[in-house]
Order: sequence, then C-alpha cells, then structure tokens
Amino acid sequence: MVPAGQGKKLFKRAKEEYHRNVANPSSERSKSMKSIYLCLLAAAGVMSAGVAQAADEEALAKSKNCLSCHAVDKKVVGPSYKDVAKKYTAKDEAMLAEKVIKGGKGVWGPVPMPPNATVKPDEATRLVKWILSMK
Repeated sequence: MVPAGQGKKLFKRAKEEYHRNVANPSSERSKSMKSIYLCLLAAAGVMSAGVAQAADEEALAKSKNCLSCHAVDKKVVGPSYKDVAKKYTAKDEAMLAEKVIKGGKGVWGPVPMPPNATVKPDEATRLVKWILSMK
C-alpha cells in the first residue's frame, strides 16, 4: 500500500521536470524527458488509485459496522486487521469472506463474531482482500 501523499509528491516532481525539460521544444532532451514525464505521471496515477481504493474499503468497513469490533492496528473486541493479515494468506480469502457474512467463533478467543447479514458476498471479498493487504 502506498502511503498517503506519495502520489501527489510524485506528480509534483513530474510536473516540475516537465516544465524544466519538456515544455522547451528546442531542448535536445525534450523527447526523452517527455517519455520520463509520461511514465512518472502514470506511476502517480497508479499510486493514487491504490490509496483511493484503500479509502473505499475502509469506508465500506465503517458502513458495515466492522470497525465497532475491529481496528487496523489494535485488538478491540475482535482481533486487529493486521493480526488477521499475519495469520491468513490469499488462499484463505473465500473462508474468511464466508466468516464475515456468517460469523465465527473460537479462533480468536471465547467471544464469537456475530453474522453480518447486510454484507454482500462481493463486499465481504473486498473487505477480506483489503484486510489481507495489511501485512
């Protein structure tokens, strides 16, 4: 996951390079710098998209009341998302998505996780992928 603000910094740097080297058409470096500028711009877009997607998944977790019992980095009622990410891998996604919907008990202690009937299967999968990305 890309830290917030990194995409903006990369975009700003690319913009500065563009104005310094590409905007001057008589510059011999113009053609090669244009390629570099476009690459940096594309990279900034990809990184910003990753940050935006993480924000979407966090908003989904809030809307489904997941954050009433879980937090990213500390145990609340249930385990932290980082602890879940340490324990499971991508091959466990389907099982974890099912637990998000149907609930579970006994894995993280005596307190069961209640069923979440309002969470749709595709939402559960998105949440699980987001949680597992926190390794």
